[in-house]
Amino acid sequence: MVDDAELVRRRLRTVGLGGPLDASTPGEVVGWFGAVQSQDYHPAKWGVAQRLGGAVTDADLDRAFADGELLRTHVLRPTWHFVTPADIRWLLALTGPRVHVLNGYPYRRFELDDTLLRRAAGLVADALAGGVHLTRPEIGAVLERHGIVAERFRLAYILMYAELEQVVCNGPLRGKQHTYALLDERAPAIAPLDRDEALVRLIVRFFTSHGPATAKDLSWWSSLTLADIATGLAAAGDALESIDVDGVTYWSAAGAAGAVVDETAVHLLQAYDEYLVGYTESKRLLDLGDVTAGARLDVANGVLLLGTQVAGRWRRTLKAGEVVLDVGLYEPLRAAATPGLQAAADGYGAFVGRPATVVASRL
Repeated sequence: MVDDAELVRRRLRTVGLGGPLDASTPGEVVGWFGAVQSQDYHPAKWGVAQRLGGAVTDADLDRAFADGELLRTHVLRPTWHFVTPADIRWLLALTGPRVHVLNGYPYRRFELDDTLLRRAAGLVADALAGGVHLTRPEIGAVLERHGIVAERFRLAYILMYAELEQVVCNGPLRGKQHTYALLDERAPAIAPLDRDEALVRLIVRFFTSHGPATAKDLSWWSSLTLADIATGLAAAGDALESIDVDGVTYWSAAGAAGAVVDETAVHLLQAYDEYLVGYTESKRLLDLGDVTAGARLDVANGVLLLGTQVAGRWRRTLKAGEVVLDVGLYEPLRAAATPGLQAAADGYGAFVGRPATVVASRL
């Protein structure tokens, strides 16, 4: 019998935390999901590295990003995501129009009509041509010279428009600053997908990498309408299968089997990990014991999992020669789980290249 506990055990495995993904590179991890939220670039790298079993470091992820194995743009929702060069164009073509709709109010608020946005995107493209990579302030200065007020949020939405229109994406880091580059120079154009084909591809990708999950979960994650999702589910055929639990329909890849989870394993997740942000309707499965007392799961600090369940918070402090992890627990860890906490901390320490010290307390 499949119950809530079994659903979340299966989910932990599909998101690459309850067992290894069939992935050996950062790009393959991101490709598994389709897109990985990277609103906060540095913690997002840790979320990718976790799925590679300690095989890569923070510096390795920076190199993969600089080399264009991972791209970063606004897609699915009005926030940053890692995507691969192979996926970025069809994802933008499918979900970009929906993000434009969600951006309708800020476009109006900052007096950004279609004519101005198109002109600004053209000026940005001209400034980046020939392999030029510019920071956001540098692009703002270019637009100002052409009479376009471009600062703070107004500039952010001008650049998001250019991303959604497949003009620009993030370029390599320049020191600690992000740059922008022409998308054509980071991901050469490929034959576009038919919209119906792209719709099915995204729906199958989501439920394969995030399932068991619901149509409402996918609608939140992708900004697609429930009507679009129903159409895509019907067209997906036998690639997906569903199960009803307590009157709610959950979708997964066809043939997805039961999962065994080490309930003493600890996972230190960044705040926007796909295991946390990929769900709305079924997010309750992450806290079946109701230990968080209704606290939000997507706040600035990281989230500590024990097995499949939220069990606490964590944050890091980099110091000379070590990284200190301050861990707050909703309930004391069982004795069997204590080694798992240190093992998780050691994994993070290996990622940042420093020994890890854990300081634990009760929330």
